[in-house]
Amino acid sequence: MSSDSSGWSSDQPFAALHETHAGVVILLGDRAYKAKKPVRTDFLDFGTLQARRAVCAHELELNRRLAPDVYLGLIELGDPGGAEGEPLVVMRRMPESARLSTIAHGAAAEDWVSAIADLVARFHSGAQRAAHISAQGTAAAVQWRWQANIREMRDLDQSVIDDDRVAALEQAVLRYLDGRECLFTERIDGGHIVDGHGDLLADDIFCLPDGPRILDCLDFDDRLRYLDVIDDISCLAMDLEFLGRSDLGGLLFERYTAASGDTAPDSLRHHYVAYRAFMRGKVDCVRLLQGRAASADDALRHTAIAEDHLHRGAVRLGLVGGLPATGKSTLANALADAVGATLVSSDAVRRELFADERRSDPDPGFGRGRYSPDATADVYETLLGRAQRDLERGVSVVLDASWTDRRWRERAAEVAAATLADLVPMRCTAPPATTERRLRARRGAGGDHDSEATPDIARAMALQADAWPDSAEIDTARPPDRTLSAAVDRWWST
Repeated sequence: MSSDSSGWSSDQPFAALHETHAGVVILLGDRAYKAKKPVRTDFLDFGTLQARRAVCAHELELNRRLAPDVYLGLIELGDPGGAEGEPLVVMRRMPESARLSTIAHGAAAEDWVSAIADLVARFHSGAQRAAHISAQGTAAAVQWRWQANIREMRDLDQSVIDDDRVAALEQAVLRYLDGRECLFTERIDGGHIVDGHGDLLADDIFCLPDGPRILDCLDFDDRLRYLDVIDDISCLAMDLEFLGRSDLGGLLFERYTAASGDTAPDSLRHHYVAYRAFMRGKVDCVRLLQGRAASADDALRHTAIAEDHLHRGAVRLGLVGGLPATGKSTLANALADAVGATLVSSDAVRRELFADERRSDPDPGFGRGRYSPDATADVYETLLGRAQRDLERGVSVVLDASWTDRRWRERAAEVAAATLADLVPMRCTAPPATTERRLRARRGAGGDHDSEATPDIARAMALQADAWPDSAEIDTARPPDRTLSAAVDRWWST
């Protein structure tokens, strides 16, 4: 085998051709020549020679940001008849064996994904930011991009993705976006909207001895390249999942977060992975109509990824309630950890709000002092206020409280409705002998526990508790792993 610095070697064909829905790449020796197809769609227009010439020049400029040694220049393919030449982008030819899509299944995949995450984080750190770029990071702008793709999918003469699936997906998208205005505003204010790459795919990333090269950024519509950095990195995470390496997608996010310091909520990552998957599904349908039969299966797989991530990224408000010592706090803690939600506890809030009173009056009794109706109202309003702020920012919340009063459950439902979050009510139960034993053990352990309930208080609360028919009953007398499993199943089934 012989090779040169371009990456072409004698173990691959001297000449080859690759085709996408919008372009053709001709490989000759140590060079690659990229041409645009004269196509028009709802999302691009290469119909005229002038348009193709302009987009080729733009492609050269943009891609030199990440791979200046790969994008060499422009030439024109002349016509013997004297007509104007067709513009071509001239590139160093990259070795086929170095594609991330190939390496993703090899032993060094994790190291390469980490290196790529670091490179993208550095690129984003120095990427252009401006008011016109930030304007594309609003919830309305993201919704416009989603609906453009949905409209284009519906307009295609394809029989792969049926209308019911598209309608259900659209409903989930709008529910997320309509309730998350605060999140998108925070992303803009935090400087997270940049002139990015726009189309990070494993086929266009090459892992060379001196580091990765990222090629082929989105060049036909600048607005689609002005995006949240999480949208940008989500494209590659989605593609790795499509290649069967969702674990590498998780590693990509983890390493990117460490390198960039970005603290976007998990729901935003899921949302953008879904967006990227649906967009690729639309492209698959275009390729199907161009004659590529295998694109039908690709479209189905991409759409399934989009549906899964929209479900996982839905914002949820979990109410974990029950009488004292039914195990609600233990379950709420475990559930929040398992599903990646924020935990807010009524006992902790009461201890915070009434710290001085707790020291001066350690045992006020049922319905008095910090357990009076007014004090309880303060606790629940604080609890729900904190939940609402997190839900608006795309963070799911688990609220640990007794929830024995239907009025507070109704207020929680109002908060969920106002933030377009899914309400997940759960009621913990355990046999009376079990709860009494737990209460006595808790009291015997000292005063460090947030809950101050006694057996007498628990019995008084039981007498006043309102029925909670729409809650899922969780039996906490079972082994902890089975209890948690039942709660997690309920969480994801909503």
